[in-house]
Amino acid sequence: MMTNLGLRIIEDFERLPKNLVDGFKGLATANIADVMGRFRAMDYTVKSMNRLGVHLVGNALTIRIHPTDNLMIHKAMDLAKPGDVLVIDAFGGKENAVVGELICHYAKIKGIAGIVTSSPIRDTNAIYNMDIPVFARGTTPRGPLKEGSGEINTTISCGMVPVNPGDIIVGDDDGVVVVPKGEAANVLEQTKLIQEKEQSIIDRMYELGSWERKWVDETLYQKGYSPIKG
Repeated sequence: MMTNLGLRIIEDFERLPKNLVDGFKGLATANIADVMGRFRAMDYTVKSMNRLGVHLVGNALTIRIHPTDNLMIHKAMDLAKPGDVLVIDAFGGKENAVVGELICHYAKIKGIAGIVTSSPIRDTNAIYNMDIPVFARGTTPRGPLKEGSGEINTTISCGMVPVNPGDIIVGDDDGVVVVPKGEAANVLEQTKLIQEKEQSIIDRMYELGSWERKWVDETLYQKGYSPIKG
């Protein structure tokens, strides 16, 4: 294991049980973010690069790289296990793509669940049509160097959210959320309750042909609202 700062590789980390991770499949990132107090949602610029309907769930394998270099991503893929999500901190770099088609094909072969970065990618059309979720800041044809400084499986920041190895990453057409691994079971339970509640509201709305609205004025009155008579 390499321990020097700036070139540090931690080869493995503790992953959450598969049944717990899989419990997040199909859950909306919006509801997960609500459970977490509207925190832990990545910046709006980190968006799906795939067709509509993408859904990503997996354990975070974290990577920190220089904004113009992706050698550590290649090393991380060699260390990755099926179900891992590559989460890449390139310090918000905008000028160089750090992921392209070849990386995505190899990730797919390795069983990697997806890739998330707050930097650009390239080979957009190929990735759009591939069956592997990729979330990124945008696109550019300018590729990366392969000189090598960086870290693997340390605490990083991606999309203005802290990410630790083993956190659960969930992505859909709205964006990406990060579920801290120590809170995953509770967040999962609470998210399922929210989705059940929202579905009951929708069902009731169509049953009544309306939406029960007493809560709107009740909330306003609690905040000191009083009607102004015209």
